[in-house]
Amino acid sequence: MIKTFEQAYQFVLERTVVTVFGSKNSPHPSLWDNTDLSEEKPKAGGWSPKVTAVWDWKTRIPQTYPAEVFYGKIRGGDAVLMEMQHFREVHYAEAYQPVHELDVLCQEIFELIRLEAGYTGALRKRAIERLACTKSQFDTVLKKLQISLNIVRSNDPKLKNDFWLPMREVHLDIVQQHEQ
Repeated sequence: MIKTFEQAYQFVLERTVVTVFGSKNSPHPSLWDNTDLSEEKPKAGGWSPKVTAVWDWKTRIPQTYPAEVFYGKIRGGDAVLMEMQHFREVHYAEAYQPVHELDVLCQEIFELIRLEAGYTGALRKRAIERLACTKSQFDTVLKKLQISLNIVRSNDPKLKNDFWLPMREVHLDIVQQHEQ
């Protein structure tokens, strides 16, 4: 059972694809189900040690080891940590869908991100103002763009919240490899 950051990192490498919080329908193991920390909330309030750790690991593992671990969403919407060689050699080819094959709102929101990458909240506000979409529509599109591998969260440790970039800005080598 996982208790430390290093154990969580090794778990991802050993299991290849790991969901963050788990899902009944997922064939992949989860950090959540394999973490042995207390789920009891502190009396002073806040998150339990288990929630705090898993939330931290899902961000910090790909920030610390960007050449070894990819963070993204897979079909079905689960957030995953994926061993990078598997991402390069298997997952990208299976999951990538060009943005022009997605619906118009996906294309429009992708274009907003392509022209000016940003944090979720700022992007949502721009999309709602410019495209007259709802919060729910925006959130669905953000998930679709991640699953189709058109956008990715930045691994820059200086950024404390989810900051979205086009996939090719972060993984140009992988994108180009599959364009050939």
